[in-house]
Amino acid sequence: MELLGEPEVGVQIAAFGIERVVRRRLAQDGPPWTRDREADFETVTVPERDCDQLRDLLISEGAQTVVEVGLAYASSALAIGEALVTVNPPRPRHVIIDPFQERDWSNAGWGLLRAAGLDSIASLMLAPSSIALPQLIAEGLAADAAFVDSSHRFHEVFVDLYFLRKIVRPGGLIVIDDAWAPSVLTAVHYYERNLGWTVVPDPRPWRARGCLGHGQLASAAGIGPAADQTTLPAQR
Repeated sequence: MELLGEPEVGVQIAAFGIERVVRRRLAQDGPPWTRDREADFETVTVPERDCDQLRDLLISEGAQTVVEVGLAYASSALAIGEALVTVNPPRPRHVIIDPFQERDWSNAGWGLLRAAGLDSIASLMLAPSSIALPQLIAEGLAADAAFVDSSHRFHEVFVDLYFLRKIVRPGGLIVIDDAWAPSVLTAVHYYERNLGWTVVPDPRPWRARGCLGHGQLASAAGIGPAADQTTLPAQR
């Protein structure tokens, strides 16, 4: 398994705002390279307003270690990095899993993270999440939050959640993209019905759908375009 950008132990972050500038430029101008598909960036990326919500959610939770499944053009990854810079813990860590970043995305997302100086706290695992997540478990990684924006196939979403509930600490957060999709929603409902995860109301007026979360996590908020993201806690 190839691993890029292993963060230095004990790295301290200085919040110079570079990551915010890079993220704003990405939202306004798009990435320097896109796949040869019509409106590909606009179709696959998380909108800037929702990335702001993700950043603010992670800051409010004081997240120090975050796992992200799916990188693509790095809009959400830049928001996560901005949150970690703001929290500024002694050992920040952002683990990103994307087996297609080099082959399909020409390292567009990873290049933007490097341009923002976030490769000092981020590492990229170029392996399927079904392989990378068990490795993180074997390494003893404990995360405060996770963001899942990759496959929409039921079995792969289900497996991601299965492993992430072993990685994200009790009371932590798991945010799911595109929870409106039937395959994703079915996987989410399994954990809601069988593992005690419950719906936490979404406080934003422009989001009709709530989000999954533990009853004690009243501050958890769902994020995502067209009410399509769901916040989940790790199992207690």
